[in-house]
Amino acid sequence: MSTALCPDVTPHAEPRLTIDLRHEDAGLADLVDLYAVAEYLPPADWVTRLKLTRPRRDVRCLSPVTRAFKRLLDIAVSLTMLVLLLPVLLLVALAVRVTSCGPIIFRQTRVGLNLRHEKVSKTDRRCEHYVVPDCLERRRGSDRRRESNYGKPFTLYKFRTMRVDAERNGAQFATKNDPRVTPIGRFLRRTRLDELPQLWNVLRGEMSLVGPRPERPEFIEELSNGIPDYLDRLGLKPGLTGPAQVINGYDNNIESFRRKVALDLLYLQNCCLINDVKILLRTIRVVLTGSGAL
Repeated sequence: MSTALCPDVTPHAEPRLTIDLRHEDAGLADLVDLYAVAEYLPPADWVTRLKLTRPRRDVRCLSPVTRAFKRLLDIAVSLTMLVLLLPVLLLVALAVRVTSCGPIIFRQTRVGLNLRHEKVSKTDRRCEHYVVPDCLERRRGSDRRRESNYGKPFTLYKFRTMRVDAERNGAQFATKNDPRVTPIGRFLRRTRLDELPQLWNVLRGEMSLVGPRPERPEFIEELSNGIPDYLDRLGLKPGLTGPAQVINGYDNNIESFRRKVALDLLYLQNCCLINDVKILLRTIRVVLTGSGAL
């Protein structure tokens, strides 16, 4: 039987990692081995590897206990941080207000969890805990991801770090030394203080503390067309932090997005409380050092 996970590498092409979750015999060991040889996966030896019987497809493949404890951790940590960091939040809000014109809080539509898959049948068991929703069985063949920008849209909150006219010419990625960023915004980005309002998204259940970075709908179609398995990373709730955010930093080119996808898929296969704690601790170091900021 052919392996379900195989890199397509040619002398004139960049390494490509293809994950076919239709094969139940695709073991995690094969997945890790392929990630290890993929050139666009940065070192992540500190991630604890789980011994799964078959690859995970999305959050429904996590055990009920893992999902419950992950949500409890989200609520406890986000609520505690919102209370303890209230003076910091007020100081940052004041700094944004007095240093530039415009709103203090920046609101932006992002793409969240996607549990809609094409051509799913009740006999297609892709993980131990997977259950086919009736709505998918009734509308087989329709691409419902496109109806919701490939995932569930939600409003993400951040402290504003750019001028109010930053996207007068349309949506665009941030760049290093971006002239659109305000002086206080540069500091907020380096220290990740601009992300603190997303604790409210975590508390509301739209995001998790740890997960893939939520993408903008304006970019997701282009990225999903250009990067193999990009949409598979939407199988978990977007996160305030994650291995991609800790290791890869901000994404502003195709290579960094490829690394992000590889790290997000690695996290999906190894999502557990131990790894979440490891990632949260490493996030503290990133905040203190300002690494990966634009």
